[in-house]
Amino acid sequence: MELRHLRYFLAVAEQRSFTRAAEKVGIGQPPLSMQIKALEEEVGGALFLRSSQGVELSEVGRVLLPHAQRAVDQAEQALRAARQAASGETGLLRMGFTSSAVFHPLVSHALQQFRERHRKLEISLSEGITEQLLADIAASQLDAAFVRIVTTPSAALGVVELPAEKLKVALPRSHPLARRKSLRLQDLASENFIMVPRGKGSALYDSIFSACQAAGFDPQVIQLAPQLTSAINLVASGLGISIVPEAIEQVQLAQVRYVEIVEPAPRAQLSLAYHRQSIAASRFAAHLQRSLRRAG
Repeated sequence: MELRHLRYFLAVAEQRSFTRAAEKVGIGQPPLSMQIKALEEEVGGALFLRSSQGVELSEVGRVLLPHAQRAVDQAEQALRAARQAASGETGLLRMGFTSSAVFHPLVSHALQQFRERHRKLEISLSEGITEQLLADIAASQLDAAFVRIVTTPSAALGVVELPAEKLKVALPRSHPLARRKSLRLQDLASENFIMVPRGKGSALYDSIFSACQAAGFDPQVIQLAPQLTSAINLVASGLGISIVPEAIEQVQLAQVRYVEIVEPAPRAQLSLAYHRQSIAASRFAAHLQRSLRRAG
């Protein structure tokens, strides 16, 4: 028994006419009659009682009718669900992010808009370091992640780069340099640095070290913090200073002041890495690219 046989049967039962049913399903009457006959042979009994006034369901047909209707309805529901999944409208998007990515205004805005436009799509969020997030995407344990590294796109991995962020100096508000409107990196040569360990964010760590070395000194790292927000809390306690992405300035503490770095200021790169075979991730990547074009 094929699904089309049930659809033809339902059409004849509704129209009570082979002619009108054939018009409804878009085939000729002779082929429709042959399909119904084939269904009757498979069932083992007549489905319709024919008369000069049309056709009516037989006892066998009345028994088949509700089952046929449920089968057709379920098939249509399955098709709609599959089409929504194929278009990325439903399913699950497993999204990872580094600790500082959530503070980037474009990230939060893009995620919020995407949620509003894809309410049937479930989005799960998990935090991690860049290296682990990329490994999870490669292992198909994540669909996409915001990471602080410039990764070369490949057949399996797609990348959408966000505009590079300026880095700023976070200082205790009581620090003499906190009164300045801007600072040169050279001004920080004798300062005690608080940084996130390289293993927690190698791209940002290397960017800061390289910029300081280009300015003629190696940062004196006296304290490591598990993440950037923790570094800001340590700055507030007066342990030292830190260089952080501009977005971290959203972490406002009374004891901390953020100061611009004189150009050429170092930059921090944030990118969306995503698995190209993930429909939901590819759809989000396209959404993010449109958001970036509008932000211009």
